[in-house]
Amino acid sequence: MSLLDIKNLSCAIYGHDILHDVSLQVNQGEIVAITGESGSGKSMTALAVMQLLPKGSATQGAVLLDGQDLTDTPEASLCDLRGNDIGMVFQEPMTALNPVHTIGAQVSETIRIHDPHIPRTVAEERAAQTLIRVGLPPDQFPLSRYPHELSGGQRQRVVIAMAIALRPRLLIADEPTTALDVTTQAQILDLLKRLAREDGMGLLMITHDLAVVADMADRIVVMRRGKVVEQGDTHDLLHNMQHPYTKMLFAASDHRVDLPAAPAPTPLLEVKGVSRDYKLPRTSLFGAQKLFRAVDDVSFTIQRGERLGLVGESGCGKSTLTRALLGLSNVQTGSITLNGEPVFTGTKPNLKVRRQMQVVFQDPFGSFNPRHRVDRLITEPFHLLDDAPTGSMRQQAIDEALTAVGLTPPDAQKYIHEFSGGQRQRIAIARALIIKPQLILFDEAVSALDVSVRAQILDLLAELCAAYDLTYLFISHDLSVVRTVTDRVLVMKQGRIVEQGPTEQVFERPKDAYTRELIAAAPVLPDLSGAL
Repeated sequence: MSLLDIKNLSCAIYGHDILHDVSLQVNQGEIVAITGESGSGKSMTALAVMQLLPKGSATQGAVLLDGQDLTDTPEASLCDLRGNDIGMVFQEPMTALNPVHTIGAQVSETIRIHDPHIPRTVAEERAAQTLIRVGLPPDQFPLSRYPHELSGGQRQRVVIAMAIALRPRLLIADEPTTALDVTTQAQILDLLKRLAREDGMGLLMITHDLAVVADMADRIVVMRRGKVVEQGDTHDLLHNMQHPYTKMLFAASDHRVDLPAAPAPTPLLEVKGVSRDYKLPRTSLFGAQKLFRAVDDVSFTIQRGERLGLVGESGCGKSTLTRALLGLSNVQTGSITLNGEPVFTGTKPNLKVRRQMQVVFQDPFGSFNPRHRVDRLITEPFHLLDDAPTGSMRQQAIDEALTAVGLTPPDAQKYIHEFSGGQRQRIAIARALIIKPQLILFDEAVSALDVSVRAQILDLLAELCAAYDLTYLFISHDLSVVRTVTDRVLVMKQGRIVEQGPTEQVFERPKDAYTRELIAAAPVLPDLSGAL
């Protein structure tokens, strides 16, 4: 008998069909991955297993855990099952953790809720043992630490500790590595695999990262629009795909773009010996205040028409450097110039230079005001201009920007919530393009997108490079994306550039040990040329 057996599960929310006859199984000690694009029903399937569906939901079919149908189980019994028999790891650890409670209190709380008579000291001891299992020993990570004192990967380990504290039979991991850099992602995935094997625990992994799926799962379930379109053993499915949608997903995951040749080198942005320090909290009343060096003696040049990549782990200084390039913060030493003009003049930003740079953020929805129409949103950069276009010239600029990114002029009258994630990112790119800047910074601009949408945005960048001689700095922790959309790449570690060079040269023949570590940690799809 399967540990988890979902049989013909259908779900509707206020009469709107979400899931259609979903059937899948997870055996003891088995890792099953559900993959598909946003809206395919992956997370809703997981919520149905936990019986945490939103208000207005109506289900048909069965969700059997060791033969017990969870859809007919009373809520009081479900509360006993959650944590004891089923654990869940959510996508964003910071929102899953309570910021005002210590990590020890939060892990021990899971134990004490299901065994209220257990002494607090015993619960804390078991919490410490669980944290050791996930790689957070108390001598380095005391139980008294708070979530904000940990890195993203360490916070995710705490969430995993909470989920496995009672050694559940089934663990559900919903996009547990989406926002993590490659080395941290590799550590979390290895941890999940080890826990599944050691505890004989069934692991239901939900992800749109197909390289992770190919490397980790025993079986794959492919979902589209609430239906399972294909499932099977990982090796068999990868090398004998039957459904066109499955083939499209894996082809898009390994998508390569054709960038036009870069023009002759002409320096555009020059960074020379830049360092940036931050003051640390005082540890004593009269002691000297210590400094943390976020960016340490960084120098590089972006040529006009060049596509430069910047990679590195969280905390390596990428964000601090980006803020300095955009003139949003000053630096203690060194200089940053665009076309020979300083980004900062004294202690004030040089607005004449700043207007020649634009940025595209990771979360397009969060970077827009939802109460404004698209025409107003994408013309926000006009306030940087001394002589902003008005009337018919303004409308012409809007139409040209939307058309350039694959949208239509009538889209200017819509609101941002009326668009998909990929369309919102196109609008963000249109906003960056509308004043024809000399440099665009893409800050994790495709990391949250599905593989098919990501492929479309990368193709769009290649088209814009051909049409506009685009110059950009592409910042990402996804090495496969950086490899396909850049001419040259910088590798950053602990505030320093440890390696730089032509992209293919760095990826094929890395010189620095840290670069080799990053490339080795990145999950890679097997060769599927014969299956697609």
